[in-house]
Formats: sequence, C-alpha cells, structure tokens
Amino acid sequence: MANSNIPSPEELRKQVSDFLKKQYGDRVVVPPEPNKGGTSEEEVKQKPPKPDLNFDLKPSQLEAHLNNYVVGQPDTVEILATKICTHFNRMKMESRQTELKELVGNIKSNILMIGPTGVGKTYLIKLIADKIGVPFVKGDATKFSETGYVGADVEDLIRSLVHEADGDIKLAEYGIIYLDEIDKIASAGSSYGPDVSRTGVQRNLLKLMEESEVDLKTPHDLASQMEAAMEAQRTGKVARKRINTKNILFVMSGAFSGLDDIIQKRMNRQPVGFRSSADQEQTIETDAFSIMKRVKSEDLIQYGFESEFIGRLPVVVTLNDLDVDGLYKILQNENSTVIQGKKRDFNAYGIDIEFDDEALYRVAELAYEERTGARGLVSVMDRILLKFEKSLPDTDISHFTVTRAVIDNPQRELNQLVTKAALKKFQKRFLATNGIVITFTDEAIEKITDKAKKENKTFDQICTDMLHDYEYGLRLLKAEQFIVDADIVDNPKGRLEELIKSAYKGNF
Repeated sequence: MANSNIPSPEELRKQVSDFLKKQYGDRVVVPPEPNKGGTSEEEVKQKPPKPDLNFDLKPSQLEAHLNNYVVGQPDTVEILATKICTHFNRMKMESRQTELKELVGNIKSNILMIGPTGVGKTYLIKLIADKIGVPFVKGDATKFSETGYVGADVEDLIRSLVHEADGDIKLAEYGIIYLDEIDKIASAGSSYGPDVSRTGVQRNLLKLMEESEVDLKTPHDLASQMEAAMEAQRTGKVARKRINTKNILFVMSGAFSGLDDIIQKRMNRQPVGFRSSADQEQTIETDAFSIMKRVKSEDLIQYGFESEFIGRLPVVVTLNDLDVDGLYKILQNENSTVIQGKKRDFNAYGIDIEFDDEALYRVAELAYEERTGARGLVSVMDRILLKFEKSLPDTDISHFTVTRAVIDNPQRELNQLVTKAALKKFQKRFLATNGIVITFTDEAIEKITDKAKKENKTFDQICTDMLHDYEYGLRLLKAEQFIVDADIVDNPKGRLEELIKSAYKGNF
C-alpha cells in the first residue's frame, strides 16, 4: 500500500519551488515538467532534426576565404586551412564508413598558436568556425584551476559548447574550443610559470584533448540537479546526458614571453665536432619571429609544459607581429572589421564616413606605436573619432571624409566641419525666409566661432541673434545678396544703421 505521506511529483515541485524562491528569490527556477507548462507536443514536433555533419570544404577553399579577411599571416593561414579541413573531412569519412577499424592511440590535429597579442589569433579561429558552421567557444586558461583549487572547471568549456549548439549534443561534439593565454599555465618548475596548480590544469585539459565523456549536469548546478531528481521520481530512471570529446578540436594560443630565449639558447649550444653552415646560420638569428618559428617540443617542455600535453598539440603555428605596412593592409582590406565597424557606428546616425589612404596609413603608424597589434587600430580610431561621433549627429552633416588632417588635428577639423555645416544651414534658412543670398568672410566666420565658444552658444544661435534685425532691413533695402564681414560681427546694430543711412543717400 502506497504511503499517503509521500507527496506527488507536482506537490514536490511546488514545495521545492516555494523553498527556492524564499531562499534565493527569482535567481533559481525549478524547470517545468515536460508538457506541463513547458514545451508543448506541437513545439516538439516543429523542432528541426539534429543536423548531420556536412563538411565539403577543401583546404584551398578555406584558405581563400581566410585570405579575404586576414593579412600578413600567409603561412599560418595555409597550415590552419589545411589541417582543420583535413580534421573535419576525416571525421565525415569515419562517421560514414562504419567498417573502418578504430585507430588505437590516434592523435587529432589539435593546434598550438604562438604569437603576440593583437595579431588575429582569435579572429582566425572564429572565422573558420563560422565558415564550417560548428559551435565555437573561447576560454581563458588563467580562469581555470586544478580540481580542488578555487577556480573554474575545464569541463565547463565542453558544457559551454553544448550551450552554443543550442543543446544539440551531436553538433557540439564537432565543435571548436579555443583557449587563450595557455602560456600562463606553464608549471612552476619553469621560471616563467606562475602557479603550482597549473600542472593540474594541464592534466585536466589533457583528458579532454584525448577522449573523455563529460557529464552535462554538474554538482553545483542546483537547477539541473532538481530537474534530474524530479525526472527520476517521475520515471524511476536516472538519465545521464554526456558529451564525448573525441572529435572536438582544441586550439590553444599564447604570446609565450621568454620562449625565444629558450629557443635561442638551444640553437647556440656548441655541438661536438664539425658544424654545418646551417648550424652556423642558426646562431645568428636575431629576429624574434624567426627564432619562434624554430620552436620544438623540447623548448615548450622546458618552458613548463608536460610532455604529454605538448604531445596532444601536434600542429604548431607561429604568427608574426604586425608592422606598419601590415596594419595598413588590414585597414585597406574591404572586409576590415575596423573600418566596417566604424562606418556602422556613424551609419547608425545617418552619416556616411570615408577614409582616404593617407589617413589610413597615419592610423597604422599610430597603432604600431601602441604595440598591441590590430587592437591598436580600434583604439586609435575610437580616440580620434570619438568627438566626431558625439557631435555630428547634432548637425545636418550626412557625409564626411577622414583625411590625414583629421587624424593629426581632430579637434580643429571637427570645429571647422561643424562650423561649415552650421553656416550652410543658416544660409539655406536665410535664403528661404528672406530670398537673400548671404555669405560670410573668413574673418567673420572666425569671430563668430570665437564668440560662440565664449558665450557657450552654437554658431547658429550667434548668427540668428546678430542678424535678426538685418532680415527686415535687407528686405526693406530690396537686397538680393549680402556679405557679412568682421565689422558687422563686432557692431551689428551700428553697421545696420549705416547701411540704412547709405541707402537713403542712394549709396547702398
């Protein structure tokens, strides 16, 4: 006989929901039971089926696509396009040819990217993921810690991949995980390593990079645990949702400060016996990029990485730092996110903005001085054009060109641009109201601008106040055009009286 004191699933759900609401407010919500206030059967039927992996890109096609957006990294683009295309095409083949024997100890083409900040490492991988159509997750290696320490769990990366795939576990199993600042988890055994727990993070990542099953429900996820408990009470079964990491591609990246010293020392070791010319050439390498390109596994191990960890990153690419010409080419690219983003900023206010080549090159020079790679381009652009972005929406300006002069003296050029716009607006209104073409001398414009600044008024307000009586006076004099000079700005009423007196004498 059933115990009448045991609540039904609905009663238990209500009790738990009331308790959580009392304790945490609306921050924790108990998920509704299926088909009871949740997703209807009709909605379930309308959900699209899980997509099959359909990857047909060839390396040359992906390389061509990347070259439309990335400049200055030809070797890196070639390697990434080839190895990533091969990775996905091989997965497609293996998923269709079930009779293939599984390779024991197979190592997939996980990638290690070495390069300074701002050269486009994240941008490259995001472009690839978007082109292929697989979910993409970016993480920061410094946010994770070994199990038992305070910090995030590396398995959260996998769960985030499922979230990016809208809960589609099958699609998530073909995703790409990008982990930046991987050099920061070098072990304390190296002089470059910051924390003893970093070795544990390497080992935890190693499990994911090989093949492991990750449980999508975590002990600290209260809502998912309650959902599982209620599901178990309702069905009598405990369903475990897991994702396999076998086919997930891992891309690691970092600046690896100090690695060039390790490589240089290895290259300069005195070998016993005869030295070839190639050995002699290695000792005179001074360019950091050239040195980094000669990186070997032993260098990375000495830097502070476990040999097993480096062994799971068979593809190593080195990105070169961007010089002025490289930054200039980025701005010239028709797909430049820096230029296109800035155009959209101004288009949001109905303003078209263009850049001439001299301006772009000057921006590249200023960005290079910041030593932050392509990120410097955005910083320079924002710093120079911020006041334009603030002031131009208040004017009738619908188009302007960024010139070298704008880059070198933005405030002066903005003042001139706003003044010309205000002057043009006043002239149109004066002509429409009075039928008189009014013009201003350069000296008059300068005086009006100074006066507006001193009195904290707009150019238009100064002109309106100053020439209010002139509207009637010039119509009385039947003038068709009129020139405002500096004397009128200094003494508008006195000059108007003189004009009227001259008109009566027949001298106007």
